Amino acid sequence: MVRLSHDRIGRLRDTPGATALLFITDRCPVGCAHCSVDSRPDSPRITDFALFEQIVDRLCADPGYQIVGISGGEPFIERRALTYATRRLHEAGKQAVVYTSGFWGKAGDPPPWIHQVLDHCAAVYLSTDAYHEAGTGPGPFVDAARAVAAHGLPIVVQVVADRGMPERAADLLHQAFGSGWREHAEVVPTPGLDHGRGAEIYHRETRSPGRALGHCTLVNAPVVRYDGRVAVCCNESVLMGGGPAALRRDCADAEAVGEALADFRQDPLYRAIGSVDSSVLTRLPVFGDLADREFSTICGLCWAMTRRVGASGESGTVLRSLGILTGGTA
Repeated sequence: MVRLSHDRIGRLRDTPGATALLFITDRCPVGCAHCSVDSRPDSPRITDFALFEQIVDRLCADPGYQIVGISGGEPFIERRALTYATRRLHEAGKQAVVYTSGFWGKAGDPPPWIHQVLDHCAAVYLSTDAYHEAGTGPGPFVDAARAVAAHGLPIVVQVVADRGMPERAADLLHQAFGSGWREHAEVVPTPGLDHGRGAEIYHRETRSPGRALGHCTLVNAPVVRYDGRVAVCCNESVLMGGGPAALRRDCADAEAVGEALADFRQDPLYRAIGSVDSSVLTRLPVFGDLADREFSTICGLCWAMTRRVGASGESGTVLRSLGILTGGTA
């Protein structure tokens, strides 16, 4: 199996139908001030395990998915669900990538069930920054990193690119592994997200015209929440109920989850947003006025296009045009 790096995972996420994200819980015990999904210790969690297991099995049965990420909230707060999901994905030949704060490292050597989870993973995204340290201190991160590395797993440390935080992450990795820490981990600076509690900290000052926003490959990697909600992408606001309703579906069973995933994958609009430059899309008459309208991110353009297609009396014509742009039919 090829060792997963952040770049390799990113390339697969850019491939339609190759990856999906399983959102396993809203809960998190850390309480970071910048949390993009507003996760709290008392946030909702899995109550219908039968449905959750059906959702996992449905993801396992899809031959296209090579990587299934597992996030939240904090996945390691859901022992039963995380153990089941990583085991089943491993048995199905999928590569499970878990996103965690590493809070569980405070136990020193983790309990056996955590080692079992790590045995079934292909990589771990381990987050740290000033906000995480405020909730856990540095020790859990260092011990969690050592535990992950002991299983031979690549570690991707996502850290907010702000106030020397990437350098602090490198210092912690040096504490964990010494000068050779790059053999075990890579540090990936990321922008702070203005979703959830993060909206109180981060504000996007720059705006760009719709024609200059390029394309968004995140629509190639849908999110499935533990309760059956399927979102076309990983925008946290969409998953939590923001934006156009067409960007998500609430499914009562695994069959409906599978249908939603297939529909999003085949949808001409999202196929186009994921592969065609916005300078081309905004030449279509129905989107023409969006070319010069300014947006803070491509998400705003996507939301505007979604609403426009839904409200257009010529939606069939629009979808056929989008199908031609992406080499298919609608």
